[in-house]
Amino acid sequence: MKVLILGGYGVFGGRLAELLSDISELEIVISGRNLERAEAYCASYQGSAVVRPLQLDRDDIVAALQAEHPDLVVDASGPFQAYGDKRYDVISACIAAGVDYVDFADAADFVFGVSKFDADAKAAGVSVLSGVSSFPVLTAAVLRQMATTMDIVSVEGGIAPSPYAGIGLNVMKAVVGYAGAPVKLLRNGVQTHATGLAESLRFTIAVPARLPLRNIHFSLVDVPDLQVIPPEHPHLRDIWMGAGPVPEILHRALNLLAKARATFGLPSFAPLSGLFYRVLNVMKFGEHRGGMFVRARGLRGGQEVEQSWHLLAEGDDGPYIPSMAIEAIIRKTLAGKKPEAGARAATQKLQLSDYDRLFENRLITTGFRNKPLASDPIYRKVLGSAFNELPMQVRALHDSTETRQWSGRAQVRRGSGMMARAIAWIIGFPEATSEVPVRVALTPEAHGERWTRDFGGKVFSSYQECGTGKNDYLMIERFGLISIALALVMKKDRLYLIPRRWSFIGVPLPGFLLPRGQTYETERDGHFCFDVEIAAPLIGLIVAYKGELLPD
Repeated sequence: MKVLILGGYGVFGGRLAELLSDISELEIVISGRNLERAEAYCASYQGSAVVRPLQLDRDDIVAALQAEHPDLVVDASGPFQAYGDKRYDVISACIAAGVDYVDFADAADFVFGVSKFDADAKAAGVSVLSGVSSFPVLTAAVLRQMATTMDIVSVEGGIAPSPYAGIGLNVMKAVVGYAGAPVKLLRNGVQTHATGLAESLRFTIAVPARLPLRNIHFSLVDVPDLQVIPPEHPHLRDIWMGAGPVPEILHRALNLLAKARATFGLPSFAPLSGLFYRVLNVMKFGEHRGGMFVRARGLRGGQEVEQSWHLLAEGDDGPYIPSMAIEAIIRKTLAGKKPEAGARAATQKLQLSDYDRLFENRLITTGFRNKPLASDPIYRKVLGSAFNELPMQVRALHDSTETRQWSGRAQVRRGSGMMARAIAWIIGFPEATSEVPVRVALTPEAHGERWTRDFGGKVFSSYQECGTGKNDYLMIERFGLISIALALVMKKDRLYLIPRRWSFIGVPLPGFLLPRGQTYETERDGHFCFDVEIAAPLIGLIVAYKGELLPD
């Protein structure tokens, strides 16, 4: 099978070729206007697939199809928003030549308009699939799953790339180009327009029991989902899709430009794309993690319900996700499951189960969350469906909103530094000892729970509650005037409590001074077991205590 990739050495095309590198039956033509770049890509390529460079401008696609006779053309060039009157020339040429076609198009109007070629494509026996990427293929698969449990009324979604993902120049041109421009979407059941990159929301991507991303600022983007998703859900009245690039300071600069353009009727900022591209590729800092979310609200049995889907991608795996949909279609074609003839958006071509297979053996995890009940215990609210996977005694201790007490024995270590001793004395941590009786009383209080710990007569307490706002999907523990936002992360049979943010009387404190230490809960021999370590940069160990408990 010969695959011709337009923009084959670019970000998306290059990653697609890498994903297909294990398929020896493939010949991949890496094409683009710059022959040297195509040759350099092919020279560095590793894998069983055969790759070959080709200098090709999209305007010369008719001659290229006649010379190359590919089985499939993949348009990975873009920006699709800038093609003007020639936007569909490649599709027309493929239909005329009897060649199947897929693209990475992220422009809503482009993808929505592809269906006008449906009759011609069917007559030619050609498959034309547009928008074959995370937006809208993965979004659509998620929403189909959600639609089995509700009539979807509103949808919000967003993608948050890692700061190290390497956004291509063409993507940046598209984003900067529609900053401040009208974006067509469905709102209150009516087709209307909003302003690109001028509307924002914050969201925390948090797969149950995994370390969540930082709370991220998302802004409205012009993606195919806004137009191709609504026809698939008859009750849908509102849809909004955003992107959350970091660093946030650059993102907010784009927000200001978008609002200025919309307010004062300024021309497009597309000429500034190169500047933003260079700055974005210099300002790379923070966690090398990315993610995606889809949140739907709807009706089930006359009741309002809400469900969200979360994706986390660690390290270098996340940037490959946009290319995986085309990878899956090519693999299915080789397995004898070629897409049927016709021209359409690709929203129906993959299921979540297809993505599950694509994510195997990669550091990519996904999960659904239902809106918790107000009566749910704190840890059940934060962990979501993963709460039921906790060891039995850990689950038993946390699965209540009533007053209760657990007792057992513990060991205590203390830091020896002056600052460590002072902090331990202020909070009331116990003295070092090899064994001491311990009682923990858990008492409902306001919106959370008071934990009172008695180590052989030495008593100290903290208050726990669910985080909100920037602390969504975190558990807040307050020691006096200090609050620490903790992620609840499960690894095998342990529930780890990992510090993410902290504050003093509500004022955020520097992250580099955030107290650390390995703290977890587990079960051994039918006992609830705890292992707590509190340390701080420049100070070292403050206190560590571990032991076991049983309910009184």
